[in-house]
Amino acid sequence: MSDLRGAISVAGIGNTNRWNAPGRTAFDQLQEATFLALEDAGLSLKDVDALYCAHSTSGLPVLNAAERLGIAGQLRHADGTMVGGASFLFHLRSAMSALATGQCDVALVCYGSNQRSAGGKLAPMPDPQPFEAPYKPRYPLSSYALAAGRHMHDYGTTREDLAQVAVAAREWARMNPAAFEREELTADDVLSARMVSDPLTKADCCLVTDGGAAIVLTRTDRARDLRQPLLPVLGSGIAVSHRQIASMPSLSETAAKHSGAAAMAQAGVRPDDIDHVMVYDAFTICTLMFLEDLGFCPKGEGGAFVSSGAIAPGGSLPVNTNGGGLSCNHPGMYGLFTLIEAVLQLRGQAGARQVDGAEIALAHANGGVLSSQATAILGTEAAL
Repeated sequence: MSDLRGAISVAGIGNTNRWNAPGRTAFDQLQEATFLALEDAGLSLKDVDALYCAHSTSGLPVLNAAERLGIAGQLRHADGTMVGGASFLFHLRSAMSALATGQCDVALVCYGSNQRSAGGKLAPMPDPQPFEAPYKPRYPLSSYALAAGRHMHDYGTTREDLAQVAVAAREWARMNPAAFEREELTADDVLSARMVSDPLTKADCCLVTDGGAAIVLTRTDRARDLRQPLLPVLGSGIAVSHRQIASMPSLSETAAKHSGAAAMAQAGVRPDDIDHVMVYDAFTICTLMFLEDLGFCPKGEGGAFVSSGAIAPGGSLPVNTNGGGLSCNHPGMYGLFTLIEAVLQLRGQAGARQVDGAEIALAHANGGVLSSQATAILGTEAAL
């Protein structure tokens, strides 16, 4: 994979920004995001010969999306890997290999959800775990609460530390006109919110929204001639550690340690080389643990790091600058949106929340109950 550093680029992005869209199906959202991404790249559906998608409520998402988009007959490569919210960064890694080896020329990674308008609740997974189901956990809340509690036990992390994660996300969201939640949020608001699974309150939990997202990938030599500034993928890494939380090797350390190390090794960078970070914040404990496991602060010091103001606007490390899953949007599977915000920042197109001089960005996604991890590092042409 080291030979792929910079060989593939993100040519286009699409984001519907429709977080509550009654009457639009999940595939309506996916289709709109696809058109937006192709238009952004200066390409069309007839150029797409590889399709990657996953879905929490469709058992055959590639087939459904290919038929809906009218591209089934022209596909030369497809992948429907489903590992939860990290699926799309797994797809990115798969597409890099397929593009580099000539199995396809233009790859589309896409997703859509109507989770909020179709009911407003987290969609239940179709595979309840036999050793946990008898205890009737609140999936996935109880699993993340268990990890949060263990981190508190092991390292002295406090609820106040977790609250600072939510506050920082909201401060970024207040600079993003597309964010779903933009009202002021204080640490006291987080701590006094309704407890849903101790030690996590409602404000420690991600939003439930609709939404659609898509990215278009192609070889860097072709991307140079397309509409947008060149944004090569410098590195990627994936890791899988368990399915049910009871089988997680360590409740206070995730496999982001492995996916992040692989991505950074391929990219030839270290954490202090990275200007902008997007992590999958389904719950406040996720941000804290991923920052540790990706190497942005020592293990066990994530609480102190976020409480120092480091990840908020004006801090030393811009994290989740769109507002994240906690305040911008979270349509069931959020991973693709981490990539989209990273692209906007590297292009200099993030408006009031723009990170000055951003040349290298890291996007990290999580799936299941801290079960699958995927990391991608993107850069500007200057970072090649």
